[in-house]
Amino acid sequence: MPKSCILYVIVPCYNEEAVLPVSAPVFLRKLQEMTEKKLISDDSRILFVNDGSSDRSWEMICSLAKQDRHYTGISQSRNRGHQNAVLAGLMEAKDRCDITISIDCDGQDDPDAMEEMVKRYTEGYEIVYGVRNRRDTDSFFKRFTAESFYRMLAHMGVEVIFNHADYRLLSNRVLNELAGFREVNIYLRGMIPLIGFRSTEVVYERRERLAGKSHYTLREMLGLAFDGITSLSIRPIRMIATLGVLVSFLSIVLIVWSVLQFFAGNTVPGWTSLCAIVCMIGGIQLISLGVIGEYIGKIYLEAKARPRYIISDRTEMPPLADRTGGEPGDGVNADGCEAVDADAP
Repeated sequence: MPKSCILYVIVPCYNEEAVLPVSAPVFLRKLQEMTEKKLISDDSRILFVNDGSSDRSWEMICSLAKQDRHYTGISQSRNRGHQNAVLAGLMEAKDRCDITISIDCDGQDDPDAMEEMVKRYTEGYEIVYGVRNRRDTDSFFKRFTAESFYRMLAHMGVEVIFNHADYRLLSNRVLNELAGFREVNIYLRGMIPLIGFRSTEVVYERRERLAGKSHYTLREMLGLAFDGITSLSIRPIRMIATLGVLVSFLSIVLIVWSVLQFFAGNTVPGWTSLCAIVCMIGGIQLISLGVIGEYIGKIYLEAKARPRYIISDRTEMPPLADRTGGEPGDGVNADGCEAVDADAP
């Protein structure tokens, strides 16, 4: 009899003591529902990743792990950012499960979409992206900046899924390939599509936070956006080169125009236009140096090859999973999980 998939739900946490008591039972109920429907194995877990929280988040995670064996957790030695926390959870779960689903702790991403993701996986999809159907719960400013960011990434040549954050299902096969991506500056939303394999989307409605408040400041969102662009595309440097050619062409046109005006006796005294041109060219040069410096800084950080995360503590962890797959045609997919009917109740 083919075995059910072992699912690990990866939940990054940073100062989430207000929302953990509310969201943790929601995730557990969803896990139990899918287990009862035999979509996943009872060996599935909810893996909390404490990202160096300064509140009681880790103590609460440890308490949850003692209350129910389906809860488990790891703690980073210090805060390293959301993307590194998600990666740490994925790599920790990689050898213990068949599939992972990463989801934020605040409960804004609909947990019910997990069931549809698992069904899509059993149909043969290795990656299932959770995509928001609308962003009504976001402020106008956040909605406008987020949608503009996705469009800008696409313009820069970065392959991203529109309105997808970090709510996604990954198969063990994808996780093994992701482990081969060794860059320090990571942007998972752009890295996952680079892996390839068969993928699809599950649309869900984004909700209000269950409790607490967002820890993502405007500065952090802008930093993530800039990291996403510079980590996955060199188009900004090419744009600088194009801008340099245009400015050089413009300067030649101005020189020719000035010479013609001189011989025509139409020279106008004053330095306003000259100062404006000098300031414009100086500003372009400084912006260009800043963008190039950002890329050089990224090269510097990559050359150091420092660890992307350091796990300082763990709750009791289950043993490594046995993913011995079945023979082709026996109703078992590549990871040894039983296929199910997507329309089953």
